[in-house]
Amino acid sequence: MKNLQYRLILASTILAGTTLQPTLLFAADATPKRVVLVTVTTGFRHSSIATAEKVIQKLAEESKAFSIVAMVQQPDIVVPRKPNAPKPLAADADEAAKKRFENDTKRFDEAMTKWTPEVDAQAKAAQQQLNEQITARLAALAPAALDSLKVDGVIFANTTGDLPLPDKEGFIQWVEKGHGFMAMHSSSDTLHGFRPYIEMLGGEFETHGGQAAVELTPLDPAHPASGERLTPWPIAKEEMYHIKSYDRSRVHDIFASPTVPMDGRPTQGEARHFPVSWVRNQGKGRVFYTSLGHREDVWDDDANLANRLNPPEVSKQFQKHILGGIRWALGLAEGSAEPQVKAAK
Repeated sequence: MKNLQYRLILASTILAGTTLQPTLLFAADATPKRVVLVTVTTGFRHSSIATAEKVIQKLAEESKAFSIVAMVQQPDIVVPRKPNAPKPLAADADEAAKKRFENDTKRFDEAMTKWTPEVDAQAKAAQQQLNEQITARLAALAPAALDSLKVDGVIFANTTGDLPLPDKEGFIQWVEKGHGFMAMHSSSDTLHGFRPYIEMLGGEFETHGGQAAVELTPLDPAHPASGERLTPWPIAKEEMYHIKSYDRSRVHDIFASPTVPMDGRPTQGEARHFPVSWVRNQGKGRVFYTSLGHREDVWDDDANLANRLNPPEVSKQFQKHILGGIRWALGLAEGSAEPQVKAAK
């Protein structure tokens, strides 16, 4: 008990920066790999983040493969958002579009009457407070803090935006020394301006269309991250990403689609290769990424989940997929990281 209390005090000292600190969860058993889970966002925030946190914690508890020693979560601060004007009406707009534009403009005008100078000042103050607290919480990712807590790997679950890491270069170097980095969905829509992060991840979010049905091809069924999937994996509905800054000769693909569900146009690389998930080595470290994870019913296998469109089998396969990727990245399971496609000479 004394050792556990000491670790709690030590972690609080390292991570403190404001009165609001990351939620700390420590396992008394030191055998599982030690992981920090990050769900902070400075851009778009997915409604599925709370579900992702719950599912990853469940996988940790059930598998006993890893324990979440710290959760770096979003501060509970609401920033009022200034209303956005509707997009200009197209020159060839039909009557239905014109009517929608008229209604949208009316709502915008009504909302702007409530956006007083006082509200604007409150929004700026709240945004500054949010930024400061996010910065303080991300102190948990300083290499010294990670080493002090003996962290084996870091998970970015649906993060977005230019996260103010305390030492961006140092974090990449920390992974390269032999640690794991695991990332889901919009983690590729994170740190766009810091190229070493994008290069470490192996790809970068470009855009997406409406949610669509997709059938994924397992490209290495023997790999732990495939979740033992031997046959094509049908998903009824998911937000599928177009990926840029991606090179098949730098990654080992786990799942891909032979078609682009969004609109049929080819993505970067081979015209009929739509990357969805892959692994790669970063120095002595291991990196796992999946672009899946937008919807709650992709994460959660509860059959009674509200608004479920994907059957629970999809969620169970997804959980096997990310658990396998986590175990591989933490060095608990073996699998190739050799690219299936060689670089052109």
